[in-house]
Amino acid sequence: MAPQREWLEHDFYKDLGVASDASAEEIQKAYRKLAAELHPDRNPGDAEAEERFKRVSEAKSVLTDPQKRKEYDETRAMFAGGRFRGGGNGFPGGFPGGGTTYTTGGNDFDLGDLFGGGQAGGGGGFGDIFDGLFNRGGGSQRTSTASRPRRGKDLETETTLSFKDAALGTTVPLRVTSPSPCTTCHGSGAKPGTSPRVCPNCNGSGFVSRNQGAFGFSEPCQDCQGTGSRIDDPCTDCSGSGVKNRTRTINVRIPAGVEDGQRIRLAGQGEAGRRGAPSGDLYVVVHVTPHKQFTRSGNDLRVQLPVRISELVLGATVSVPTLEGSVGVKIPPNTTDGRTLRVRGRGVPKRSGGAGDLLVTVKVAVPDKLDDAAIEAMRAYDQAERASGFDPRANWGR
Repeated sequence: MAPQREWLEHDFYKDLGVASDASAEEIQKAYRKLAAELHPDRNPGDAEAEERFKRVSEAKSVLTDPQKRKEYDETRAMFAGGRFRGGGNGFPGGFPGGGTTYTTGGNDFDLGDLFGGGQAGGGGGFGDIFDGLFNRGGGSQRTSTASRPRRGKDLETETTLSFKDAALGTTVPLRVTSPSPCTTCHGSGAKPGTSPRVCPNCNGSGFVSRNQGAFGFSEPCQDCQGTGSRIDDPCTDCSGSGVKNRTRTINVRIPAGVEDGQRIRLAGQGEAGRRGAPSGDLYVVVHVTPHKQFTRSGNDLRVQLPVRISELVLGATVSVPTLEGSVGVKIPPNTTDGRTLRVRGRGVPKRSGGAGDLLVTVKVAVPDKLDDAAIEAMRAYDQAERASGFDPRANWGR
């Protein structure tokens, strides 16, 4: 239930400056504006801008995923609607160490218990209700969220590719500034040569038990802050967190056929988890610059080919550019202006193998100026055409 615990602490709609009923397009637009303003590369050394950049990235990641957004809205509505109220405030503002008690009806509950903080093997309680609501498994199979390592957050960045690189695939270097595993302690948080030890107060469970009247409750262990381990000699470089902010360069392989706005997931390349916990994922949003000749239609490429009227009437073989070199395209005699010719296998590569087609649309190009000889030849052609009985407007307008 760690994501739901964080969702209650943050108003993602407020972070992005959009209404709760904003469309996905409005959310994307708001995110792009804020990300451009807050990106660490534009605000070197500004910790506040960096933190806001992480927040808007997380907000966009949740609110543009229909399933995550549904869960987020349901979770916050459950608390804001009064079914769970904190000290008469109507909505819990945070989770300070698990020591705050919240009220539902007339009974007090610790939020650690609400989210499944019971002793091992206990099962039941509000944790099971939340697990059932969000399809996150039964209570008997749960592992305590406090004793389970906390995964790092997902991050998002952007890159811009040329039309050709997006179609054929490429490798691009990306500079990412984010919390990463400390290189001194390798993410353990302990000084090199030492190791974390099991917390003696909770025996590594991350929880301690207490009684309140006829009920037994468990709460995060204050000695280890619910992690289940103690560090007696912290790493001096990361102060025992196992994480340190640094800038790194990642070579990202962009697959062939990526489209504008597509997100590419890089597993484990996001924010590092605390004390050796798994890292989050990095999502790369791809922007593709338009091409001066080609457009895409799925895996097919479209291009408009300027031709002479004589080439349409008499037929010709014309050289046409592709993403890789050029290809000869045969124009049959008496081809009409605007006809589309198909060249198979010369489009965008498919993930399943092969490639789409190149669709060539012929378009007559009229010269700006003709010399006297060309004008006379055109008049002679016009007379011959009329003499043959051809009338381009014979059935037009009827």
